[in-house]
Amino acid sequence: MAITAEAVKDLRERTGAGMMDCKRALEETNGDVEQAVKNLRERGLAAAAKKAGRDAREGLVSSYIHTGGRVGVLIEVNCETDFVARTDEFQRLVRDLAMQVAGLGALYVDVDRIPEAAIAAKKAALAADESVASKPEAIREKIVEGQLQKWYKEICLFEQPFRDEDRNVRALVTEKIATIGENIRVRRFVRYALGEEM
Repeated sequence: MAITAEAVKDLRERTGAGMMDCKRALEETNGDVEQAVKNLRERGLAAAAKKAGRDAREGLVSSYIHTGGRVGVLIEVNCETDFVARTDEFQRLVRDLAMQVAGLGALYVDVDRIPEAAIAAKKAALAADESVASKPEAIREKIVEGQLQKWYKEICLFEQPFRDEDRNVRALVTEKIATIGENIRVRRFVRYALGEEM
C-alpha cells in the first residue's frame, strides 16, 4: 500500500514523532493510523526508558498564577540541555504541569517521594476505618492497598490523570521524553492557595 505524504503529516501531528518514523510506522501497519499511533507510543516508551538514566541539570523554574490570584504554583522541570529548555514544546510542558499542580493539588511528584512515615500513617488510618475493620482479615489488606492506590492518584502528580485524557501525567512526560529526545525530570514544585493553613 502506498503511504501518502498527507497521512505521514497527519500521524506526525498526532504523535510528534519524526517524519521517517511516522512513514515506517504506517508502512508496518499497512496504513492503519490507530495501530501506527500505538506502535509509535510503544517505541517512544522504549526510547524514554533508555534516556531515564541520563543527567538532567538544565531546564526551567516556572510559575503559574490561576485566574483571580487565589492559587499559585512554582515548579522546576529539568532537561539535559539549555537548547531544549528554550523550545516552545518544553515550555508548554512545564506550563501544563504547573497548571496540573494548581488544579489538582498534588503534594508529591511521584510515589517514591512520599515519606515512609506518611504512607505508614495513611495505611494505619485506612485499616482503622470501621468499614475496613469490619471485613474479614483475608480481604482487609487488599482493601487497604486499593484505597492506598486511589490516594496516590490524588496526591502524586505522576499518578494523576492528565486533564480529561486517558493517560496520566507520567505517560505525558514519558511521551515528551520520546518526542523531545532528552531526559525530563520534574524536580520539585510548591503550590500556594490563598488562606491555606501554614
